[in-house]
Amino acid sequence: MGLQKINFKNSDGQTLVGRLELPADQHPHSYAIFAHCFTCNKNLLAVKNIGKALTSHGFGVLRFDFTGLGESDGDFADTNFSGNVGDLVAAAEFLHNNYDAPTLIIGHSLGGAASIFAAAQIPSIKAVATIGAPSNPVHVKHLLQSGVDEILATGKAVVNLSGRDFTIKKQFLDDLETKSLPETAKTLRKPLLIMHSPQDDTVGIKNAEEIYIAAHHPKSFVSLDGADHLLSKKEDSIYAGNVIAGWATRYVGPVENQEPKLKTKHQVAASLDAEDGFTTQMKVGRHYMVADEPESFGGNDFGPSPYELVSAGLSACTVMTIQMYSKRKGWPVDNVEVHTSYSKTHAQDCENCEQDSAKIDTFHREIKFTGDLDEKQKARIMQIADKCPVHKTLHSETQVISKLVE
Repeated sequence: MGLQKINFKNSDGQTLVGRLELPADQHPHSYAIFAHCFTCNKNLLAVKNIGKALTSHGFGVLRFDFTGLGESDGDFADTNFSGNVGDLVAAAEFLHNNYDAPTLIIGHSLGGAASIFAAAQIPSIKAVATIGAPSNPVHVKHLLQSGVDEILATGKAVVNLSGRDFTIKKQFLDDLETKSLPETAKTLRKPLLIMHSPQDDTVGIKNAEEIYIAAHHPKSFVSLDGADHLLSKKEDSIYAGNVIAGWATRYVGPVENQEPKLKTKHQVAASLDAEDGFTTQMKVGRHYMVADEPESFGGNDFGPSPYELVSAGLSACTVMTIQMYSKRKGWPVDNVEVHTSYSKTHAQDCENCEQDSAKIDTFHREIKFTGDLDEKQKARIMQIADKCPVHKTLHSETQVISKLVE
């Protein structure tokens, strides 16, 4: 994946800072804009995970900091909801002028409400997705309860949100009062995906119902059951990203017969940018996938590790070989499971077993049959398991011939 730092100007001439994430071949079939939640920023883990899920499906994703937040210019105290909407429109203009016009907009929490308003002002947007969005921007006032009275009395107040202090001015509240999300959703007439958790105690699930009722078809609702408002668990944000990608491709997906993402004349290709850590885009035969390392090793755990891929090859080859042999013999093997793990362990019967450092690569393989087999048949199948092609390759002397290509 390609991750680029980008800067663009909003309508007030302030510089907004974002990240444009591209798929492995750097040529997305569609561009999307992501609007983060109230007082959050582009680097929220959930935002990153959703972006990576989308890029793995061929989307280019622009995530940026709203005015006065993160790396972007401006004073948050001088911003309001209308300004957030204006920032999204500016982001769309930037993509249109420098890459391609965005066709998908995604918003989280108040960013979801802003996305619906922005979509009505961005002609190129063909689909909208919201996550935990309030049914009206004024809902944010309940997050400011500790300071609303002071804001109304003095014109501003310092409010603590998620452990950080923010100055909120009365113009922010006044602006919220002028925005009717149900009315905007009703006149939007663009495909809308509403995602919300029934357990969201920040923005209640009732908000999703109100948006859904107000909007016209095509509209969809997907429950994020068990997730919190910020999608703190990685599996929740990755799930949300994959669902959005699958849903959106019905409206903004790749054209038919599009060229494959990662071209190669070999059986397998891997591509890794410097900014992506260990998260590697792969083309395996005619299939696309992601490889990674576990978090304990410094990776994101978005895909299997290289050794897990090798173990997967051994497991798959073993079950295929056993089933092929059993069918040829007419033996009733209803199912065969192979469970494989890799590690370095002390070698058995090795020349240097007296040395503690003498370890070799070891694959621990457990095989389970389902079927009416006698002990002789089981013993023979175990012998056949050792004859699977991948098993033989791992035991044989191999060579890797490398050359540099331009």
